[in-house]
Amino acid sequence: MRVEYINPFVETSFRVLQEVLGGAEVKRGDLYLKSTAMPVMGVAALVGLAGDVEGRVLFDMTMETALNIASAMNGETLPEFDDLAKATISELANLITAQAVTKLHELGFRFDLTPPALFVGQKMEIAALGGTTDSVEALIVPLISDCGKIEVNVSIRERA
Repeated sequence: MRVEYINPFVETSFRVLQEVLGGAEVKRGDLYLKSTAMPVMGVAALVGLAGDVEGRVLFDMTMETALNIASAMNGETLPEFDDLAKATISELANLITAQAVTKLHELGFRFDLTPPALFVGQKMEIAALGGTTDSVEALIVPLISDCGKIEVNVSIRERA
């Protein structure tokens, strides 16, 4: 993965999360690589990318973190992970990804986005890109706030 593809997602995730949490402190953990076949933590918002490259961005968090973030973004305590909470987490993924892709467009890269897909449950796994058996690594950017930890999982490869 080229760093030019990754930096806009790292920077935008950090900035947008700070904004939607009302200026709360957000810390970035150490970046690391994972294979794309990996378990998710309980709530995952996935946005697909197509164009000059193919791939996806996954926003992975526990149910507790998702509920805390949705509550903060809505300015009220949400008692359960209902339709409003789901829509809020999907919108967070949309905000971050759209702003990152806008930055990439400004740098001359062309991408289209899929609408966010939200996955909720235990013992889920995200598999390799494009149905291939090739192992494609993902860069994981942990973001930690008082609401909990979100792992921004970016997996992009240039089209063959």
